[in-house]
Amino acid sequence: MESRSRSINKLTSSIVWLLLFLFLIHGSHCFYLPGVAPEDFQKGDSLKVKVNKLTSIKTQLPYSYYSLPFCPPGKIVDNAENLGEVLRGDRIENSPYMFKMREPQMCTVLCRITLDAKTAKQFKEKIGDEYRVNMILDNLPLVVPIRRSDQDSSVVYQLGYHVGLKGQYTGSKEEKYFIHNHLAFTVKFHRDPETDSARIVGFEVKPYSIRHEYEGTWNDKTRLTTCDPHNKRTVVNSNTPQEVEANNEIIFTYDVEYQESDVKWASRWDAYLLMNDDQIHWFSIVNSLMIVLFLSGMVAMIMLRTLYRDISRYNELETQEEAQEETGWKLVHGDVFRPPSNSDLLCVYVGTGVQFLGMVLVTMIFAIFGFLSPSNRGGLMTAMLLLWVFMGIFAGYASARLYKMFKGAEWKKVAFRTACMFPGIVFAIFFVLNALIWGQKSSGAVPFGTMFALVLLWFGISVPLVFVGGYVGFKKPAIEDPVKTNKIPRQIPEQAWYMNPTFSVLIGGILPFGAVFIELFFILTSIWLNQFYYIFGFLFLVFIILLITCAEITIVLCYFQLCSEDYLWWWRSYLTSGSSALYLFLYATFYFFTKLEITKLVSGLLYFGYMLIASYAFFVLTGTIGFYACFWFTRLIYSSVKID
Repeated sequence: MESRSRSINKLTSSIVWLLLFLFLIHGSHCFYLPGVAPEDFQKGDSLKVKVNKLTSIKTQLPYSYYSLPFCPPGKIVDNAENLGEVLRGDRIENSPYMFKMREPQMCTVLCRITLDAKTAKQFKEKIGDEYRVNMILDNLPLVVPIRRSDQDSSVVYQLGYHVGLKGQYTGSKEEKYFIHNHLAFTVKFHRDPETDSARIVGFEVKPYSIRHEYEGTWNDKTRLTTCDPHNKRTVVNSNTPQEVEANNEIIFTYDVEYQESDVKWASRWDAYLLMNDDQIHWFSIVNSLMIVLFLSGMVAMIMLRTLYRDISRYNELETQEEAQEETGWKLVHGDVFRPPSNSDLLCVYVGTGVQFLGMVLVTMIFAIFGFLSPSNRGGLMTAMLLLWVFMGIFAGYASARLYKMFKGAEWKKVAFRTACMFPGIVFAIFFVLNALIWGQKSSGAVPFGTMFALVLLWFGISVPLVFVGGYVGFKKPAIEDPVKTNKIPRQIPEQAWYMNPTFSVLIGGILPFGAVFIELFFILTSIWLNQFYYIFGFLFLVFIILLITCAEITIVLCYFQLCSEDYLWWWRSYLTSGSSALYLFLYATFYFFTKLEITKLVSGLLYFGYMLIASYAFFVLTGTIGFYACFWFTRLIYSSVKID
């Protein structure tokens, strides 16, 4: 068994080093593995255009495409979504758009509808909230190319097109609502000269609002006078826009243009994932590295100078009288490993932090190597959920090991709390938020079946794995303290104001937050402003820096605390780095009021509810890192001195 265990450890170590080596070769940018296999199209082949949810950065509430009275196909068919897509609110359905590969279409009439008061109100509400329509062709999302005048006319891509726009007629102050009822699609393809087959590498649109006109009564063969390919009349602007009012007639039309492109299929997502702010990301890395270097210098000074001098002096003391005259961290050796108050709860939080750390590390490694690319919609969220479930075994192991060191006996109780406490709090908040979304009739509301699947994953897989890990961890021999603990607790002397627990804990969270706050801006922007985030190389570097920062700031403050003869370090080590979550939530609040335009109460509650969950998870993660760093540090220094 021992040789087998060593082989497994060597294999795991080899894999980790291989991954790190490949990551360093690759650099900070990440490639992606496409979510689907390439599909070759011959000229005239049918292309399936699918519609996805309507999204708005003002409300953060997605709705299904057919919640508005757009032109429906003969039969609406839902596509099967994965767990991550359902949680994101994706609702992928078929559409009435009929494309033929490399066969351009002009002024194709989709349908004609007449608005009543109810449908006109629906359109106005969605236009007022700046909702966008999302479509998919060959797994590529629809984008609107926008030229930027500030950077040599470079093109940026906006996901989806707006349902409509608000404006006034010339000479009028009354605000009107206009709908984008004509879509000029551009399908870019890469052709194989040998087989003449083509692969789709781009899907763009330019939306227009046009009040279509025609002669006579409407029938299937009616020609539009405003958009007629026979008379070479096409829509090129929105000078006569289509107003949204009750009893107004709206005719939906579209063009399809095909453009050959040099972009190969494997690189077709590059334009979507192109980031123009690499310098800011590098500034983030440099900023974080400066913090780490500063802390590393302090830790090196403590470990190499102060501690070495202290240990040498303590070990040279010959008499008990000389020992009693000494002050500092050695004097509390008989109390430093005394179990803390609420030790069970500390075990639960440490185990949960180990589970979260494992999930984040493995997710990032998969993301760096392209397995969780945006082309695989919902893949990132699905992977995080499944990894959280399977990392339960490490949570149970870590909590049980610590619990046994504290001389605990009821490991099953601690294992159950580890399995249920953090997920239970998150699930309760999520359930309330989901009820709010359900009340808004949004597609973002998680269906009952999916909710049941989440509970099944939790209690069917995660909880048993936590108990398995707890059983294995509790069967291991207890971790022995390097020094004996006195029966009577030592009195803690009065502390200086700057060593007050609340003050030192709050100070400790500033530097870990400072190491990540620039990258945090891009993460929040991608989540709440509906943009792609795929700079996982930068994120991984920042995450490693965060781990080092949390460990070092906790060690520094723990050393100062022990030198002040305060031996209550267990909880403070967890809270010192964990307090960075407080600054994360405060920054999220600042971001809400400065970058977002959310006005609805439900949308605001959703934002703060989800950011509360994120901050809580960040607290558990950073707190556990700080705790283990301090745990290693105290065992190291007290095992290095001679205790009489």
